[in-house]
Amino acid sequence: MSGAFRIPSAGRLRQAKTARFSFDGQSYVGIEGDTLASALLANGVHLVGRSFKYHRPRGILSAGAEEPNALVEIKRDAARKTPNVRATVQELYDGLAAQSQNRWPSLSFDVSAVNDIASPLFSAGFYYKTFMWPKAAWKSLYEPKIRAAAGLGVSPDKPDPDHYSSRYAHCDVLVLGGGAAGIAAALAAAETGARVILADEQADFGGSLRFESGARIDGQGGFAWAQAAVAKLAAMDNVRVLPRTTAFGYYAQNFVGLVERVSDHLSTPGHELPRERLWQVRAKRVVLASGAIERHMVFADNDRPGVMLAGAARTYLNHYGVAVGRNVGVYTANDSAYAAAIDLKKAGVNVAAIVDLRDNPTGPVIDEARALGIEINFGRAVIRAGGKLRVSSMTVQPKNGGGERTIPVDAILMSAGWTPSVHLFSQSRGKVAFNDETKRFVPGTYAQDCVSVGACNGTDGLSATIDEAYAAGAKAAREAGAKTAKGAKPKVDASESWSRGMLGAAPGAGADTTVKAFVDFQNDVTAKDIRQAVHEGMRSIEHVKRFTTNGMATDQGKTSNMHGLAIAAETLGKPIPEVGLTTFRAPYTPVTFGAIVSHARGPLFDPTRKTAIHPWAEAQGAVFEDVGQWKRAWYFPKAGEDMHAAVDRECVAVRNTAGLFDASTLGKIEVVGPDAAKFMELLYTNPWEKLEPGRCRYGIMLREDGFIYDDGVVGRLAPDRFHVTTTTGGAPRVMNHMEDYLQTEFPHLNVWLTSITEQWAVIAVQGPKSRDIIAPLVEGIDMSDEALPHMSVREGKICGVPTRLFRMSFTGERGFEVNVPADYGQAVWEALWAEGQKHGAAAYGTEAMHVLRAEKGYIIVGQDTDGTVTPNDAGLDWAVGKKKTDFVGIRGLTRPDLVASGRKQLVGLKTKDPKVVLEEGAQIVEDPKQAIPMKMIGHVTSSYWSQNCGRSIALALVAGGRDRMGDTLYVPMPDGVIEVEVTGMVFFDETGGRLNG
Repeated sequence: MSGAFRIPSAGRLRQAKTARFSFDGQSYVGIEGDTLASALLANGVHLVGRSFKYHRPRGILSAGAEEPNALVEIKRDAARKTPNVRATVQELYDGLAAQSQNRWPSLSFDVSAVNDIASPLFSAGFYYKTFMWPKAAWKSLYEPKIRAAAGLGVSPDKPDPDHYSSRYAHCDVLVLGGGAAGIAAALAAAETGARVILADEQADFGGSLRFESGARIDGQGGFAWAQAAVAKLAAMDNVRVLPRTTAFGYYAQNFVGLVERVSDHLSTPGHELPRERLWQVRAKRVVLASGAIERHMVFADNDRPGVMLAGAARTYLNHYGVAVGRNVGVYTANDSAYAAAIDLKKAGVNVAAIVDLRDNPTGPVIDEARALGIEINFGRAVIRAGGKLRVSSMTVQPKNGGGERTIPVDAILMSAGWTPSVHLFSQSRGKVAFNDETKRFVPGTYAQDCVSVGACNGTDGLSATIDEAYAAGAKAAREAGAKTAKGAKPKVDASESWSRGMLGAAPGAGADTTVKAFVDFQNDVTAKDIRQAVHEGMRSIEHVKRFTTNGMATDQGKTSNMHGLAIAAETLGKPIPEVGLTTFRAPYTPVTFGAIVSHARGPLFDPTRKTAIHPWAEAQGAVFEDVGQWKRAWYFPKAGEDMHAAVDRECVAVRNTAGLFDASTLGKIEVVGPDAAKFMELLYTNPWEKLEPGRCRYGIMLREDGFIYDDGVVGRLAPDRFHVTTTTGGAPRVMNHMEDYLQTEFPHLNVWLTSITEQWAVIAVQGPKSRDIIAPLVEGIDMSDEALPHMSVREGKICGVPTRLFRMSFTGERGFEVNVPADYGQAVWEALWAEGQKHGAAAYGTEAMHVLRAEKGYIIVGQDTDGTVTPNDAGLDWAVGKKKTDFVGIRGLTRPDLVASGRKQLVGLKTKDPKVVLEEGAQIVEDPKQAIPMKMIGHVTSSYWSQNCGRSIALALVAGGRDRMGDTLYVPMPDGVIEVEVTGMVFFDETGGRLNG
């Protein structure tokens, strides 16, 4: 038997397929097709967790994704542990092991439940007012204890052995929600031939048809119709059906993120199956059919295990064949709870009483309930639920006061009405509107190409829902470009009708200072907490939310938001729309890191980029460093050398003979078109119109605020073509920066941008012998100083392959940068290396490159700049076109604070003791004896030992730096103060004569 509360004649699951599982070490039997929640209820288990703050006993509230209480840990093995899984969503499989959370030493006896007794100390906003004294206790006592108590589950402590997948998809119509509305919309769209994706979070499509026993469509029961319609859709070539798939985020331009649970429901998933699959879907039109969420009643002790939503109890009965109790009470303010009472009564469950807050409601369900002999109490309220680990009674009182009556029950089913699920609509940046008649927020102004249908649109009644959804699906398909098709619209033969319900606290919410009438179950937010927030000055619902944490739990207030809003509005004496609505943010339900990261973990966490010359450097024993996503040779140690010795040798070799450096990682962008020069004029501070083809220029790119954004050498290959280089790390952002301005600010320019970073391998040959190394291998290029002066570029061949040969230097020596197609990069490098060995050349890495450029005072953007440095600050005024009237950042450069005296400027530093090497980032002061905190006037940006200079050298940003030449400043360090002299930025070959050998 699969549980004492299983009703053989009810539900849709077959008793033959049983599944054994455990909860907190106790073994149970369920049926395949159960959720963990339905299986626990079938076995009479209602107590499943403890609340976050008060550690009160909590039971299963719902039957879907809105569940705030039944959060458990699912464990397959030591490495496969997932905390905070909703038992209402987790499908049962044979061998499932679940464990309750947030309790010690056991679920039934939790020591931290003492918090419930001490609840006056933990009222709303207590964390803003406590833990402030004594100050020293924060670090040693308060913070450790708070961190230990924080959270509901325990994070896994082992690497996740499962794998995840991701897919991109495009479709004409994306239908989100697989209830009656979603299925009808998908049918209408699919019949036009449009590409359709239908997704629903449940394993079985049907939505509320899973529990609505009175629905009939096309001559079938509602749920049977849904299964037949989805089977028809799944058989169509133009339709993809995705069960167990939750749309968690609606982003710009109809881009929707969905997560499919692929194998969480399987007992022994195959190794080839991912655990979850992330779908990233771009749709021409989106149909939102996300339904509505039932609200609970707010009354005293409404959180007792066994108190649940009426619609959930009906789902457990009609779909899973489970009775949530044997003697059930109902508390409602709308008609839908009557249907639950009727179904339970017909299944043989005793319904002790229906308590209806309304005075004299009428309707078929009320008449049917009365005909079945169910006691109905109009105009009354449940003011209290009895029991502790399980509800045992409900106390009833006339809503305007009077005598109390206690009715024994083992479950209370409650319904305050239904809230349209506008989460995805709101995420799409649509604006909701408040319907004053129905007291519901519904979709108002649309921001994207989507439409809401059914309950999420505030549409009542099954017939109206299908009419609306079918028309919307057909219209979405037509707008996406599909042809009009005449299909057969589903016909509703019978349906159920529900009334509006209520918002806010019922009379059973009690006095502000005593009763716990819960609004947000997971975060233990009560009606009195909401009122307290208002009394303490919170006027915006966003402030109320943060003060009380209402709606901030893992369920994001799916059941609590509207109640909290109504209570706040009532306390403020304002209409609900004036108080506002909290923001709905992605994800709609929690998404695992595994689904988001997919394969991008371990070695694939960040893409590793390697140059064409990487294998050669690796074979030579190079030590690599990560620069952005690139692996770059850091230095090339010989036997017995440490890093410092290797770098010293490399630097000396470049100055004395020559060095080869792999510069392939530099960003490279081709700017092409008749207006290429005009575009360059606008993006860079330098003038470009008069730069002759075949010549190069150092360029500076600014942001709008006038600060340096990137730099690099630009070669003009032809009147309409520029070869632009950027910093290694800046390549993507510079490309984006250029494209952004081209598309939004300068769309009139006839220009094309192409990233060519990986198309060209770049070999820098630097040093006095560089031309002698290159010349024997070059074809079609005159290598003389007269024909190829410094800052020139020529196209020809080297080693028989095409080359763009730049005469340029980042070392201050005669230098060349050889650009060849990446496929030939290593072959050309090896040829140059062989030639270089004849002249004593050395391979050098990024560390030597840094030292060599610092010796010449060449800056590196991002190291010697910090986002607040202008060209003048960096000593690069010469690179700003004085006659230019416009470029990005030109107005920013004129801001008063950017031309004020005393700005930090880039200068050189020499330590008084030449053997002392400063630490990069070290702060600089004028007076080391001043009181702490000292006034910092700058910091060290670059610092190295220079073997060529025979001393340490450094660059620094110093306030008024150029006016301090020759001054002595100080660098306080933990082991003493270091004296430094302010100098110019060039430490080697100040005249620059070595550029020509």
